[in-house]
Amino acid sequence: MNNYYRRIRFLWPFLSILTLTSCASAPSSISGELASSPQLQEVAPPKAVAPPAAPPPQPSSQPSPDSIPQKQPQLIKRAELTLVVQSLDETLSSVTVLVQRQQGDILRFADYQPQSGSSRHTANLELRVPQAKLESTLDALTQLGTVENRLITAEDVSDQLVDTQARLRNLRKSEEMILKIMERSGSVGEVLQVANELSNIRESIERLDAQLRNLQNQVAYSTITLNLEVAVSASSPSQSNFGLQVGETWGQATHAVTELTFGLFGVVVWLLAFSPYFLLVGGAVYGYRRWRKNINKDVS
Repeated sequence: MNNYYRRIRFLWPFLSILTLTSCASAPSSISGELASSPQLQEVAPPKAVAPPAAPPPQPSSQPSPDSIPQKQPQLIKRAELTLVVQSLDETLSSVTVLVQRQQGDILRFADYQPQSGSSRHTANLELRVPQAKLESTLDALTQLGTVENRLITAEDVSDQLVDTQARLRNLRKSEEMILKIMERSGSVGEVLQVANELSNIRESIERLDAQLRNLQNQVAYSTITLNLEVAVSASSPSQSNFGLQVGETWGQATHAVTELTFGLFGVVVWLLAFSPYFLLVGGAVYGYRRWRKNINKDVS
């Protein structure tokens, strides 16, 4: 028994050292197992990650209002020009050549001869040229004479064109829908009603299409009203010549005598035509006076 206790006392220090060594190594092994466990790796909080750097500011892709191209207005331009020229025939020839060179047309021409010595020989033309060549045409026309009047007017029809085009598109869509409806089978009355509606829509389409073409034509071509006046020459003989005055007076006098003669002849014809009535009235008056005179004699 005593030997047993002695052995224990002898081995106790070695057991203590072994126990302390195993306890020191146990936490390190446990921590290694915990670190290698996949379940604990999922539960473990994630490491703090630095936020990504903000990208550099990009230039705005939306264009500014100033950079947006503005739609060109649709204008109907008209011009009026009055020129004083030396020779009307030469000016008309020059105008014809100029209009042909500008790819235009002469729509109307009127020649007014002078009615008296104080009036001028004038002419009036209506020209049509492409709108892009309006200014150059006017500048070329001003070289043909002295400018007395120059006027340019413009009418904006952009809204009218857009409205007409929108209405035309809507009518064409309605036409397509009605054509699809007509393909279905139905009663005769329904088919006739749809056909009548289709006819009305097509009539409206033709009318709007004509209006649209007219507006587009007026926008594409501008009109110029050209008035030409011949200058009065200072070296021309005076129209107040005495012989010319006498001749004009004699002509007026003979014309008045002729008119008076025809007037008197007409009065005579009227009197002859109504002479039977005058004779009847005169006879009635004469008979009444004789009857009154006979009555007065009998009374006296």
